[in-house]
Amino acid sequence: MYPPIFQLISADTDAKKALGTSPTRLYPFGAAPESVTLPYAVWQTVSGYPENYLSETPDVDQWTIQVDVYAATATSARSTAQVLRDAIEPHAHITAWRGESRDPETGHYRYSFDVDFLTPR
Repeated sequence: MYPPIFQLISADTDAKKALGTSPTRLYPFGAAPESVTLPYAVWQTVSGYPENYLSETPDVDQWTIQVDVYAATATSARSTAQVLRDAIEPHAHITAWRGESRDPETGHYRYSFDVDFLTPR
């Protein structure tokens, strides 16, 4: 009942180089440790629904998630987002580039984008 974002990222060689292993620094929204190593990414569900049919139960769920990459520099945020994009696109669709910003409290740079998954049950 969840989009397979962690499975995709943790299986991709370049994404593992960018976000590490043990742990892979991709967290559900609000779950990143306070002193996490940069860069890291968080994701959250924006929307989701089953593919409904009149004569049978759904066999696919659709998910829209938002991914936010945080890094020490704008260049690092952009390059990490590019690595994640390349890992995701063979399996799902990037549907929006949400822009860039800088967190006023931490000074970390942020790059945000949306992903749509069709996930077989």
